[in-house]
Amino acid sequence: MKKIKIIILSVILLGIGYSCTPNFEDINTNPNRTTVGMIQAYNMFEPLLYNTANNWLRRTWYYNDELIQFTAHTGGVTRREHMYFLEENRDWGSFWNFYANYGSDANHMYELAVAQGDRSLEAIALTYRALLFANMTDMFGSVPYDEAFTGRKPEGTLTPKFNTQKEVYEAIFSILEEANDIYATNPTFLNPSMDGMYAGKMEAWRKFNNSFYLRCLMRVSGRQEMNVGTKMTEILNNSSKYPIFASNDDNAVVKFSGVDPYISEHGTTTESAFTSSTYKLTEQLIKMTVENPAGTSPAAQGYIDPRLPIIGKKNTVAASNPNNIWKGTISGGTEQQRQDADPGTSWLNYKVFCRRDAPATYMDYAEVQFIFAEAALKGYVTGGESVAKSYYEAGVKASMEKWSEQGAYSETPTEITSAQITEYLASPLGSWDNATVSKEEFLGSQKFLALFWVGMEAYHEYRRTGYPVLTIGEGTKTYNDGILPTRFGYPPTTMSTNTANASAALREMGGDNNMKTPLWWSKKAIQGN
Repeated sequence: MKKIKIIILSVILLGIGYSCTPNFEDINTNPNRTTVGMIQAYNMFEPLLYNTANNWLRRTWYYNDELIQFTAHTGGVTRREHMYFLEENRDWGSFWNFYANYGSDANHMYELAVAQGDRSLEAIALTYRALLFANMTDMFGSVPYDEAFTGRKPEGTLTPKFNTQKEVYEAIFSILEEANDIYATNPTFLNPSMDGMYAGKMEAWRKFNNSFYLRCLMRVSGRQEMNVGTKMTEILNNSSKYPIFASNDDNAVVKFSGVDPYISEHGTTTESAFTSSTYKLTEQLIKMTVENPAGTSPAAQGYIDPRLPIIGKKNTVAASNPNNIWKGTISGGTEQQRQDADPGTSWLNYKVFCRRDAPATYMDYAEVQFIFAEAALKGYVTGGESVAKSYYEAGVKASMEKWSEQGAYSETPTEITSAQITEYLASPLGSWDNATVSKEEFLGSQKFLALFWVGMEAYHEYRRTGYPVLTIGEGTKTYNDGILPTRFGYPPTTMSTNTANASAALREMGGDNNMKTPLWWSKKAIQGN
C-alpha cells in the first residue's frame, strides 16, 4: 500500500490531477507507461523517453505546423488550429497536463536515481526536467517551479506558487549546469538497450544537455539583464567543459524500432487522414521554398528548395493541378478562400512521416549552427557578419543532409547532393549575400525552415523573433481577433484549484487568461510590436 501511494502521489502535478482528453491523449494506453510496482529509476526511463518523443511528434502536427503556417487543416471543422480555434480543456489542458505529467515523472526518476546511486539517470532526469519546464513556460508564461511536485511531501503543497519566466529560466540554467557536471564523471548507464536515442552513451547525452542550454540562452537573449553572451562565449570556447553537437551524428533523435510497443506516433495513421483530405501545405511554406520569377505566372515556378520534395508531395492530379506546380492553401483564411485555394494543393509526404519507425527530434546540429549565426550577427559572440554567414551556411548544410537521409523513404527516393546544397546557398532563396531583407530577418526565416518537424520550436522562435513575416488570415478574426496566439491560457482546472496563485501570475504578466498576452522573452513584450 505504501508503494501504491508513492506512485499515485507522484502524478499529482502542480496541484492538478491529470484529466484525459478523448481520442487525443493516449499516454494511459501506451505500453511503455510507468505502472505501480516499478520502483527502480531505470524503469521510468523508457516511458519518459518514448512517450515524450511521441508527444513531440503529435504536437508538431496538430499545433506547431498549424499555428506557424507550415500546414492548414482544411478538411473539415474537427481541427481549426490554423484559425486559432483552441479550446480550454482539449488544447490548453492537454499541453499543461503533458508537460506537468512528464515533468513529474522526470522529477520522480531523479529522486529514485539519487536514492539508488544511479548517476547516469540522475543527469538524464535533470536534462528532461529542463526540457519540459522550458517548453511549459514557453507555452504558458509563468508556471509553478519552486513548489512544483511537492504535493506528496509533508512540507509540500497542492497549490504551488507560480514563478516568473525569468525565475524559471534561471533555474533551468542551474540544473543544466548540474547535469553537465554529472555527465562529466562519465557514469555508467546500466541498460543501454533501453536508450533509443543514445544507447546509454553519456558523452552524447552531455552534448544534448549543453546544446539545449544554448537554445535556452538564445530564447531569453532579448532580455539584456540575462547577459547571455558571456555564457554563450564560454560554451563556444570551452568544448572540454561544455561539449555540444558537432555533427548530425549527435542529434537528439529518438529512434523507434517500429515493433510494438516502440511505434512512432504517426506510424498507424492513414494517408488520407494525414494528408490530402485534411492537412495541406500552405501558401506561406510554398512561398518560402519555391522561387516564382517576378511578373510570371505560377506555372513558371523557378528554383525549388531541395528539402521540399522530401517534406511535401506535389498534387499530380491533372484536373486540379493542370500546371503541375507546388501549390499551398490559405492558412487561417475564410471558408471561401480555402475552397478557392484547396484544389491542387500539395501536402505532407506521408511515406516520410508516417513510418512505424519514423524518428522524433528534440534538437539537431543545424539549430546549434543557427544559434551561433545569430549570436555572431548580434555580437553575443565574436566574429560579426562574416562569421555569422559561415555558421548560417553550416546550418543549412546540416539541415539539408538531415532531410536527405529521410528522403530515402519517399515514394521516389530523393537525395540532396553536395552540389544541390551549394546551389541553394547561391540561389535567390538561400543566398546570404543576395538577401533582399535584413540579415536578421533572413536568418530568422531560414532557421524557421530548418526547424520544420522539431516540436513547437518554430512557434516559439516566431514569437521571439517575429520572423518570418506571416500573413494572418481573415478567418482568424473569428476566434482570436486575428492575433496569432502569444501564449496558451491556463486550463480551467488550474484556474479553479489554484485560483489565487494563477490569478497572481496573470497580474504579473499583465493580461487576462487568454491567448493575447505576450511572453516576457518575446519580441512583442520587449519591443511592443
